[in-house]
Amino acid sequence: MEHTIKKKEGFQGQKLIVIPEQVIKSKCVKNELINGLYITDIGYYPKAKFHYIERALGAEQCILIYCHDGKGEVTIRHKKYKMEAGDFIIIPARTPHAYTADEKDPWSIYWIHFKGAIANKIASNVGKKNGMKGFIRFKEKSVGLFDEMYVQLEKGYSNDNLVCANMCLWHFFATFLFNDKYDVSGELSNKDSIDFAIDFLSDHTDRILSLEEIAGVVNLSPSHFSYLFKKKTGFSPMEYFNHLKVQKACQYLLFTKLRIKEISLEVGIDDPYYFSRMFTKVMGLSPNEYRKKRVW
Repeated sequence: MEHTIKKKEGFQGQKLIVIPEQVIKSKCVKNELINGLYITDIGYYPKAKFHYIERALGAEQCILIYCHDGKGEVTIRHKKYKMEAGDFIIIPARTPHAYTADEKDPWSIYWIHFKGAIANKIASNVGKKNGMKGFIRFKEKSVGLFDEMYVQLEKGYSNDNLVCANMCLWHFFATFLFNDKYDVSGELSNKDSIDFAIDFLSDHTDRILSLEEIAGVVNLSPSHFSYLFKKKTGFSPMEYFNHLKVQKACQYLLFTKLRIKEISLEVGIDDPYYFSRMFTKVMGLSPNEYRKKRVW
């Protein structure tokens, strides 16, 4: 595949690992744990002055570039994207592109080439959420996971190292897809009204709550709240609440000797027959059957 590379011999402090093709074919493609998404190349270029790459036919892999510091520019299908600290960009496989460091303030970049059965789907989902280019507000988690993947691959290409690194890759992409939810400690943060409503529901599984009461907690009308809730979770508020109640009931069934009637009361339902029907609908078996099936 034709491509142009213009740069110095290297960049001080650079890191680079290219997984051998025979390793990819024998240990990544054939491993069902990781063949959906796996790393082919990974690297870090600090202060990459004169860094320039052009691929007229694109790369065989998808590419993620994260600009940690400095500036640069990425061109994808003739559209230019200015890159600054905190920006990242996804380049789909087989897509013509070029990228270069800024002459005055050259970028420092973390980058990964990745393939697999769902690689394009991952790239597409990042693109749908952010466009080709996005911004990372909380970078510590992403950089930490990058370092973890790199260290594992640096140790060699044993099955354990490859599986460990590539299972981290899922978490790594999650920090780009959902970066707005991570604070500097790596904990989920930046909650919206639906997150607060879910917290409220989780704390009140022992109660019967109306849609109006739940919507009132986050100062939204019931109709608008229901729309936003289902858009985010895929479930109506009341259906989601029932799932939380059943989740709590499962714990009582597994870890206590409470009777079904008592468990029903613990999750805010006075009618044990209604509780049993709801539980069976959600879990696919009755509370008694669930308890008997326990194997741990």
